[in-house]
Amino acid sequence: MIKHEIPNTPTHNAPPPLIEVAGTHREIGRQIGEAAREKVQHSVANARLLIDAAYASLELTWQGAQIQSRKYLPFAEERYPQYVEEMRGIAEGANMEFDDIVVLNVMEAVTTDALHLTRCTSMAVNEQRTADGHILAAHNEDWIPEDENDVFVISAKPDKEPPFLAMTYGGLLPNVGFNAYGIAQLINSVYPNDSRVGIPRLVVARAVLSSRRISGAIGRALIQQRAAGYNHLLIHESGEIYSIEVSARKFEILYAHDGYMIHTNHYLDPQMRQVEKTPEELISSRVRYFRASHLLRKNDQHTIKSLQAIQQDHVNIPNSICNHNIAGLDPLDREKTINALVIDLNMREMHIAWGNPCQNAYHTYHLND
Repeated sequence: MIKHEIPNTPTHNAPPPLIEVAGTHREIGRQIGEAAREKVQHSVANARLLIDAAYASLELTWQGAQIQSRKYLPFAEERYPQYVEEMRGIAEGANMEFDDIVVLNVMEAVTTDALHLTRCTSMAVNEQRTADGHILAAHNEDWIPEDENDVFVISAKPDKEPPFLAMTYGGLLPNVGFNAYGIAQLINSVYPNDSRVGIPRLVVARAVLSSRRISGAIGRALIQQRAAGYNHLLIHESGEIYSIEVSARKFEILYAHDGYMIHTNHYLDPQMRQVEKTPEELISSRVRYFRASHLLRKNDQHTIKSLQAIQQDHVNIPNSICNHNIAGLDPLDREKTINALVIDLNMREMHIAWGNPCQNAYHTYHLND
């Protein structure tokens, strides 16, 4: 596979910080906030700049975003008060206003998805498609370049929920990762036109990470009164792989009948496409989907290394799987791959590259449950 050197690509000489936390949800949040204080504060500052830069299209100030995000809190507190407690803890630990942390975690809703900033690519293969019979899952996390330095890994042992290992950045609730019950979750933003005030998507995704059974994970992704939806790519250590396409009121469950699953940022199911907002803005998502599908299905003996090679692919740049911030693009359309990770569910391992995986090394983290 040809590798292209992309200029001005940040490199990280150290692995992403690992933050180990345990206790009640408030305590876990506080420990995260304290350990990642500068990253949390930096991500809030970035979000404020993003809202300011988008004022012409959103007509939204930071104060307005705080007011809007507050509308979602009662729904979250009624169904998942423990994760609101985590947000309160993060705010306390990072010496931030709680309202600011809420805005971060409700950003997609309060901007009505107008920014289209996420270009994540997710893949999974079961034991039929790997060289050693392991279950593997891979995810490229794309977001604004300014938040790349805010990436970290959380190893958590909540008092009453399964231990988990997850990637996150800044003040966002953890959601991309796996837990001690052999359930992994990769999420991709999708853009439904039926969004409403309800349980924020990130809170829903955080809840999925606490599931003890794959059926429970599916149920949590489809909880009633959700504000909108992600695509939840759910992988179980048994080899079951589901892609749950969700909007506020509709859903479809896709299944990896052939042992492969790929998802980007558009709906695949014909019924779900009917609720997709501005599909013409999601051309990049379709291009990445077809490219990742082509590369993944070429091989039925996948390894961690083969998935990492796909994550480094630059074909179709600037709409490539390994996404770079190409100079000259619109300020609101300058996302890049800020980390790439591969999960080996059998080994309870996460291999993560901080920044673009084409020019940054992968580092291995274990879930010690």
